[in-house]
Amino acid sequence: MPVTDQYRPDPRFAALGPAFADAVTPARFPQHTLRWRNQGWASRIGLDDLSVGEWEAHLARFEPLPGNMPAPLAMRYHGHQFRNYNPDIGDGRGFLYAQLRDDAGRLLDLGTKGSGQTPYSRFGDGRLTLKGGVREVLAAAMLEARGVYTSKALSLFETGEALTRGDEPSPTRSSVLVRLSHSHIRFGTFQRLAFFEQRDEMWALIEHAVENYYPEFQNLAGEVKIAALFGAIAEANARLAASWMAAGFVHGVLNTDNLNITGESFDYGPWRFVPTSDPVFTAAYFDETGLYAFGRQPEAVSWALAQLGGALTLVCQASILERELARFAQAYQLGLREHVFARLWLRAGEIEADMAFLGALFDWLTESQAGWDQFFHDWIGGGASASRAAASPQAALYVQPAFAELRAGLAARASALPTHPYFQRPRPAGLLIEDVEALWAPIAERDDWALFEAKLAEIDQARQAFAA
Repeated sequence: MPVTDQYRPDPRFAALGPAFADAVTPARFPQHTLRWRNQGWASRIGLDDLSVGEWEAHLARFEPLPGNMPAPLAMRYHGHQFRNYNPDIGDGRGFLYAQLRDDAGRLLDLGTKGSGQTPYSRFGDGRLTLKGGVREVLAAAMLEARGVYTSKALSLFETGEALTRGDEPSPTRSSVLVRLSHSHIRFGTFQRLAFFEQRDEMWALIEHAVENYYPEFQNLAGEVKIAALFGAIAEANARLAASWMAAGFVHGVLNTDNLNITGESFDYGPWRFVPTSDPVFTAAYFDETGLYAFGRQPEAVSWALAQLGGALTLVCQASILERELARFAQAYQLGLREHVFARLWLRAGEIEADMAFLGALFDWLTESQAGWDQFFHDWIGGGASASRAAASPQAALYVQPAFAELRAGLAARASALPTHPYFQRPRPAGLLIEDVEALWAPIAERDDWALFEAKLAEIDQARQAFAA
């Protein structure tokens, strides 16, 4: 097959052995209609030269890639779901079927969603709705554009089955997604081993995590190594939570099986972006108590990390792990400054002053109910964009006395005036629920993908503008 020199297969997970996953057989679908091919990321892993037929063979029928895993693996894990422990989960509609290196040398997984039943499907059909696949492609693209460390949707095929779902008009169309992710090792992977008191396997997983994702700790030993690993995972996930807050993103389902050891955002189900700042805004209709509301996401991630720490007490003293978990708060603060300032192109200064500015900013966004994305679009570059902000659809908010302190803070941290054509638009690229429904309607009604493709092109323009 015509892989490029960039293709570097490196299957590592299977070496952990049968205690961690089960070999599975992919579903056979009646059709394979390509709906999304992420050619940009395909080039970074050496798959961009695949023909249409080869892409289908490897990313819809899941024929093994050269030098890679001979069979897909459904990964085993447990997890707290809405803080209730569930030992009856695992990869129920997806599997890991390849690992490779990208152009930065990172070990990446090719994992699926909607690829058929596994031993962990329980009563599910192992499928993914087409709308669910479309939503994941959109979420990953927008988060990448906004600087969130996120998995990438590499491929989406429509698969020609009629699915019954309680939260979509049924029957509904089916799909299979391939996700490119920097590890699918979840907090729940460790929880499962602790549940069964499998110390040897726990050590094997720790060594695997260090070797492949945190090699800077390879020369450490014993509890010192475990502590270093846990502390790094805590900091990575603190930064992740901070990046969601800066992006105005609500993941929706922050169970311990939906958080991983690299701090990469993944598995987009009922996600939403906030239209305005609302700490109690929820994404999932079934989140009746607001456990995973927008403003509670840092708390949710911290709680999940505590459960990971609890699992690691199988092989490490709790007091040591507690000290590492305490790193979360400062990492979150620094991450919030990093991501908000990056989104606004602001110059950082003294940390206490910057954090006070951020606190005032979030308070103002909530009290004023300014459009979240509109504000960040208007003030890119800080005070350098004052004239742009004066022409904003919500310019009236910026001349009110309540904004005066923030205006001064933006001026004090000003950088260059943006010149990319994207920033000449009066409104930014958005992805509110109304936008998703508007582009889904023509797909559902007449198989018209023009708005979907236009939205992805608009998001990519935003990504390029911020990258510049």
